[in-house]
Amino acid sequence: MTPIPGAAPSVLVVQHEDGTGPGLVGDRLRRTGLHLDVVHPWRGDRLPDSPHGHAGLVVRGGAAGCQDVTAMPWLPRVRERVRAAVAEEIPVLGICLGGQILAHALGGAVAPRPQGPEIGAVPLRRLSAADADPVLGGVPEGASAAQWHWDEVVRLPPGAAPLLTGDDCPIQAFRVGSVAWGVQFHPEVLADSLAEWALAEGAEVRSAGADPEAAVASVRAAEPELRTVWGAMTDAWGALVLAGTRTAS
Repeated sequence: MTPIPGAAPSVLVVQHEDGTGPGLVGDRLRRTGLHLDVVHPWRGDRLPDSPHGHAGLVVRGGAAGCQDVTAMPWLPRVRERVRAAVAEEIPVLGICLGGQILAHALGGAVAPRPQGPEIGAVPLRRLSAADADPVLGGVPEGASAAQWHWDEVVRLPPGAAPLLTGDDCPIQAFRVGSVAWGVQFHPEVLADSLAEWALAEGAEVRSAGADPEAAVASVRAAEPELRTVWGAMTDAWGALVLAGTRTAS
């Protein structure tokens, strides 16, 4: 990309539906000096034809599956933008559905969870590849992460490195190449947002045998840790975005 002199580097954020904004991740990226260009394709916003003009790409979550082009007819264009960004070494951060899109677009596989949704604050474990990772290397063993997902990555893309795992979901975070990260959890979400999702999907969650109120309570109790751990992760990703703009200029 060619930065505009004096302008803050811009990160393209793809938001798939209402109530799934960039949240804590967006706040921390703005604090690092990045501008967020949030597009809402569900409201008719058109995705850019290429990654040029943006220093990074964040793909957000949503209720539909990563191959559900009936619910999200813009998905093929999102996959194209992801592939183009990875090919041009523009930093990518895929969150929950966004991480599934990243995996699927690059040759991995995603499937519904046979045991039902994973929700609430869940402790994660580090894998060996995390030790040298510039974004997730600082995540402590056992760090809690906010979860709300019905599908999960079941096969990583060729050459991808798994970084974090959990007892009920083996692939919680991964890196593809040197600039693309996918996470199954929600680093952007705190309890108030999860409570809104619980209101919208509570009946469906209960029918699957999970407790949405307990999930919200667990995230609320973990909020100080969530802000610290995933705020720091976001800062690290934002630093990579800024470093790339300095190199390009």
